[in-house]
Amino acid sequence: WRIPVHIDIPKTLERASYRYPAFLVDAIVDFEPDHRIVAIKNVSVSEEFFQGHFPGTPLMPGVLMIEALTQVASLLLLQDLDRRTVSSTFLRGVDQAKFRRQVVPGDQLTLEVVINQRKKTLVRVTGTAYIGDSLVAEAKLLIGIKSARTEIASTAVVHPSAQLGEGTVVEPYAIIGEHVRLGRRCRVGSSAVIDGWTTMGDDNEIFPFATIGLVPQDLKFKGEFTRLVIGDRNIFREFVTIHRGTKGGGEITKIGDSNVFMAYVHVAHDCRIGRNTILANGATLAGHVLVDDYATVGAFSGVHQFCRVGRHSFVGGYSVVTKDALPFGTIVGNRARIYGLNTVGLTRRGFSADVITQLKRTYRYLLNSKLNTSRALLEIDGDETLTCEDVRYLVDFIRTSKRGVTLRRTNRRIDRPVIEMMVDD
Repeated sequence: WRIPVHIDIPKTLERASYRYPAFLVDAIVDFEPDHRIVAIKNVSVSEEFFQGHFPGTPLMPGVLMIEALTQVASLLLLQDLDRRTVSSTFLRGVDQAKFRRQVVPGDQLTLEVVINQRKKTLVRVTGTAYIGDSLVAEAKLLIGIKSARTEIASTAVVHPSAQLGEGTVVEPYAIIGEHVRLGRRCRVGSSAVIDGWTTMGDDNEIFPFATIGLVPQDLKFKGEFTRLVIGDRNIFREFVTIHRGTKGGGEITKIGDSNVFMAYVHVAHDCRIGRNTILANGATLAGHVLVDDYATVGAFSGVHQFCRVGRHSFVGGYSVVTKDALPFGTIVGNRARIYGLNTVGLTRRGFSADVITQLKRTYRYLLNSKLNTSRALLEIDGDETLTCEDVRYLVDFIRTSKRGVTLRRTNRRIDRPVIEMMVDD
């Protein structure tokens, strides 16, 4: 089987109007968007429907075989990449159902659903169930789909020219300005404000009292056209402030996908943030800061303007970063110093042991060799054991730095307990 994209089965099936009060899908083993899905159901003797169904000779009822295929069909339709505005599914009809052998405790069902025909609100699928190579059940199913609707609270203020995607929810007293463009299934919390030329993708969540896209805190700003562009699946918690760009900084603040901004985070004008980053409570980015993918900035830490925070780096809480934070490193202190490789974070993110070993050797050249930075980089270039892409990225990061990088070591005796507490959190 091909490994499918990650699908949260319980969360997805909460959107399906299934009738049986339990999930009848254990795993997904194959997934082709908008076409086909294959799932597994392990039939155990503890299933509650066995309690009173044919005592002494338990078997899985045919109606629950249909229910299982319906749930699998719902997983396919609700994950459909081309029709992500589908809010819920329900079974409309069953045709040509055939049950060829009994299903009993201990069997493992392979459930396959293929889309045959699709209309705006109805989808015809073929469902089949196998035990091993033996076909045990099949049916033609008619699945109804409901599109998500935009919901705006009566007390919210939404400019008539603002554009809101399907399924977006605007809660009471929120304010959305004239030039705002929101994607699908976004949620704007109570009393949140989104203004300016702000474009936001799908599945973003803005919590109460956050302010997104307001004018920058820059005295040179004179009201000119500047933008804020935000990707998909970001979380902006309470009282977060995100400002759009300035003319001198490229006229844009840009945020990627799947980032988390905890309460009271501030992102200033002209910042560029990648994807899968975490900014903890009260973290502050000054103007023109670059934050690369998977970086973490700890609580109440500040990053100086024009600094860059490297990929997979960890900035500990209450730190002041005035030079570029090394990729893969742990940075902490006021002023921030380098503690070493962010081994805990890299392990959690699934880096291989070989890559972590190469990065450790690279850090030894930079921090322990007593060579200056230029000589250390030459040694790294000449070391034939340091060949991975992440080492090259680290070297390029240092060579292209405009503010210099943080290579000053920490005082281990003083800082280690604080660092370990931050990493454990």
